[in-house]
Amino acid sequence: MRGWPIGLGLWLLLVAALEAAGFVAVWRFFVQSEHGQLLDFVAITGNSIGRVRVASLVHTTLNGISAVSLGAATIVIGFIALARRRVALAAGAMLLIAGSNVTTQVLKTLIYRPELGVDLERAAAGNSLPSGHTTVAASVAAALVLVVPAKARGAAALLGALFASLAGVATLSAGWHRPSDAVAALLVVGAWAAAAGLFIIVAQRRHGDVTYGEASTYTTVFLALVSLGLLLGAAICMRLTDEVLTRAVDDLSRRRLFAAYAGGALGIAGTAGLVIAAVLATVHRVVPSLVPPPDRDEDDEEPTTQVVSRRPAR
Repeated sequence: MRGWPIGLGLWLLLVAALEAAGFVAVWRFFVQSEHGQLLDFVAITGNSIGRVRVASLVHTTLNGISAVSLGAATIVIGFIALARRRVALAAGAMLLIAGSNVTTQVLKTLIYRPELGVDLERAAAGNSLPSGHTTVAASVAAALVLVVPAKARGAAALLGALFASLAGVATLSAGWHRPSDAVAALLVVGAWAAAAGLFIIVAQRRHGDVTYGEASTYTTVFLALVSLGLLLGAAICMRLTDEVLTRAVDDLSRRRLFAAYAGGALGIAGTAGLVIAAVLATVHRVVPSLVPPPDRDEDDEEPTTQVVSRRPAR
């Protein structure tokens, strides 16, 4: 084993740690504090504005995300990796999808949501962080970026980010989840994507003479910049919402409610874009375009027998 990508491995560990820390920050603020619960409550209350116009798209998106669709998508992703003769890649993609979804369900059971008198109608439902539907969509999107050929990665990343964003915003529009639920789910997927990348580079075993494909630099930068812009918009909307938290929600204007709802949607979309951009930024190093066959020692080579044909003398 030669040329192990130590720097890449450390980078993936750092990304996983940062996204795990982001998850903890989201949980502590939006679940454990009254301030965070209020911001979430105003945002999910604002989902009634314009709900009729997007109801068909929301229901179609959410109805298409199920255990059956997750299983089908996992099979397709595994088939793509195996068709490219990448067993380690197939295993890493499966690890990403399974790890993300199992982690989300375990966390949803373990996390306690204190009742702080903010959202009494949903108090009986208990904790809803992270969002299961968002986890399914984002984990499939991230795994697809890993397994597709290099030429298709940019398009897969853009479509995957759009799909994960749509799923997360749909759960907010339907009133199934608060914005923080979807953001937390995306961070879970991001951490597992980094862990899966680390697994793949270890499982591939050979790193000395591999051929790396070209990085999707322009797509990565574009996706990252758009995502940061969306998160900036979310921060502005959160600030506007923060100014009216002393008022009862029933007393807020439609404009204020819509700003809170839009801020939640922008935060979900921005986080989804950054998570997928992080996968796209390193996938060309995690998944080499060509790995040579194992070397054979000279002593192990079979001797070749040269057959000499002799013509009879006349």
